[in-house]
Amino acid sequence: MSAENQRPKLRISRRRLLQAAGAMAMAGVFPAAAQNLPAIPALASFLAGRSPRWERLKLDLPSLADNGQSVPMKITMAGPFAPNSTLQAIHLFSEVNPVPEMAVFEFPSPPMKVEIDTRIRLAGAQHVVAVAVMSDGALYAAAAEVLVTIAGCLDQS
Repeated sequence: MSAENQRPKLRISRRRLLQAAGAMAMAGVFPAAAQNLPAIPALASFLAGRSPRWERLKLDLPSLADNGQSVPMKITMAGPFAPNSTLQAIHLFSEVNPVPEMAVFEFPSPPMKVEIDTRIRLAGAQHVVAVAVMSDGALYAAAAEVLVTIAGCLDQS
């Protein structure tokens, strides 16, 4: 045999194999557990005991915002949507703001996909949660944590 056709032997210790298997098994467990909803009474009231799925909806916020008066935010949800499960609305909740339900984006006609790019005001470091409501009753959620250095909701708005 020539040297080109020979493959190097892969040597993995039993300990490394068990560590890798454990890491892969935990990767399936921890993402769902890590997506605990923050304690926002308005969000809990809106959900009314229902559990959203942590998929499809994406909420992009900077992890550090210098000024809470104008924090860039992007919400995306890839389409296409099934005919019996179209997007009706996306609700945006804040953990610290004086008005916890910051916005509701309603879609009277079914969109092909969703891309909302805007700016929001935040009153300090907090979690922001977006919840998409589908016509079949399914809920999708996404959350982001933002550290705000200068609060933007000083006038209770």
